[in-house]
Amino acid sequence: MRVLAIGDIHSGLKALEQVLAKAEVTTEDQLIFLGDYVDGWSQATETINYLIGLKKTHNCIFIRGNHDELCKSWLTEGKDNPTWYQHGGEATANSYAKLDKRSKELHIDFFNTLEDYHLDEDKRLFLHAGFTNLKGVDFEYFSKTFYWDRTLWELVLSLNPNLTPDHEYYPQRLIHYSEIFIGHTPVTRIGKTTPQNAANVWNVDTGAAFKGPLSVIDIETKQVWQSDPVYTFYPDEKGRN
Repeated sequence: MRVLAIGDIHSGLKALEQVLAKAEVTTEDQLIFLGDYVDGWSQATETINYLIGLKKTHNCIFIRGNHDELCKSWLTEGKDNPTWYQHGGEATANSYAKLDKRSKELHIDFFNTLEDYHLDEDKRLFLHAGFTNLKGVDFEYFSKTFYWDRTLWELVLSLNPNLTPDHEYYPQRLIHYSEIFIGHTPVTRIGKTTPQNAANVWNVDTGAAFKGPLSVIDIETKQVWQSDPVYTFYPDEKGRN
């Protein structure tokens, strides 16, 4: 069984279908989605419908992203959120305007079942953004940190690569996990378009909401599959650019 981690989709269903086909995904694989399924391109509802269907036929784990939580809050509370609109929410709201009430309820159920993080038996941690507690995720005070934090990625990027885990200055929050897989902060911000590794953290968000591709990584072999740049599937849209 392969375990494949999938980066932030941001409603880019066409790219998702392409990259899963490139990876030749089967029902024998375990798929761990790192969050941010909506907000960006025009296929928000279609993307969630696809994931709901995929969950019925494949071994899937769905992690909660900040955009998923924002979308769920809008669906359940109906409150205007101008900041959300500016960061991909408008495309999502337009997509949901075409959806019937029963389907919206199914989507809310999907958002409610998302996990804050997943920890496997080999101490590999999967979450959308990060955590701050030095003792690890089980001791985190604020659950929103799991899908909003950026300090974890900033930390490992700035970390002296010569420090070993047993060094007194090595960040204590890292030592509890063999590897950590995240999304949330696009690696395009540092000029990259492939999943990036720093310390024991792998960032799989390759900028699908902007000008980058959507990526899938085999967590054992580190083989990577990528879609075409997602914006090329939606030539008449801006995404979050």
